[in-house]
Amino acid sequence: MKHLKKTLILGAAAFALMSGSAMAADLACLITKNNTNPFFVKMKEGAEAAAKAAGLDFQAYAGEKDGDAAPQITAIENCVAAGAKGILITASNDSVAPALKDARAAGILVIALDTPLGDVEAQDMTFATDNFEAGLLIGKWAAAKLGPEGAAKAKIAMLDINKDNISVDVQRDTGFLVGFGIEVPDLKVLGSETDPRVIGHESSDANPEGGLRAMETLLAKDPDINVVYTINEPAAEGAYQALKAAGKESQAIIVSVDGGCPGVASVKSGVIGATSQQYPLKMAALGIDAIAAYAKDGTKPVASEGLSFFNTGVNLVTDQPVEGVPSIDSAKGTELCWG
Repeated sequence: MKHLKKTLILGAAAFALMSGSAMAADLACLITKNNTNPFFVKMKEGAEAAAKAAGLDFQAYAGEKDGDAAPQITAIENCVAAGAKGILITASNDSVAPALKDARAAGILVIALDTPLGDVEAQDMTFATDNFEAGLLIGKWAAAKLGPEGAAKAKIAMLDINKDNISVDVQRDTGFLVGFGIEVPDLKVLGSETDPRVIGHESSDANPEGGLRAMETLLAKDPDINVVYTINEPAAEGAYQALKAAGKESQAIIVSVDGGCPGVASVKSGVIGATSQQYPLKMAALGIDAIAAYAKDGTKPVASEGLSFFNTGVNLVTDQPVEGVPSIDSAKGTELCWG
């Protein structure tokens, strides 16, 4: 149970059972990578509200950081032992797959949120942003912003989560590169491209400290970097601090993915040029609705047309729109943001 954080919310039906007057409600579990990133905070908010509306009991678990799977495995085991009807999870990495397969074998509906598992047998469905599309949008925007001549001479820093080839990491990274016009031989791994415009890939751990460290490393490699891709807005914050400390904040455009309120504010202030906004509250709420339907009659969710997952939507947010790339401005992004 080390590093495992759990929140238990008892629904009205469960409370009634404790007083001896009714049967317990069905249980839904949410397991996130941590409970500090605003993305996961909003996800928990959406899941908790949807569970209450559906009459489900709700348990929320969180580890300490991205990539730390041990607490998530413990949480899965706890949910199985508690007789949960469904588990929603943002998996730290694929090492949680065996525990999730055991959960499915026990009759539990498993829905991956945001990050699909590499093992297709580890989940019934994924509810997520189209992360490749999210990357594609910011890649197209960055290339158009520089123009053909500028894009041909770009020097690009890639700030990923880590080197584990986590699906969300790979999809955003490769989507950006494809959108920018860079050939990617293998869309399933990080760093398969050989284009000299890519200065390098560094791990940011998806947080400001890691973003600063990664940007410093890449600036030491090439001080003329003028395009910075970041896995998320916390990493973008760190990258900007590194650029500013080096006196280079005006030479590079930063693009990112998330669409949290701090990130949209950074778009408005000009720190981030463009970000792809996703919708974690909707993602989690729809996941809970799927668990409620499954608990009622065994119905399982189906993928969006033409995709292998249920697409919860994405919008490009920028105050510097470019021709051919649909976007919303920071005012609209603020209306839709989270965190």
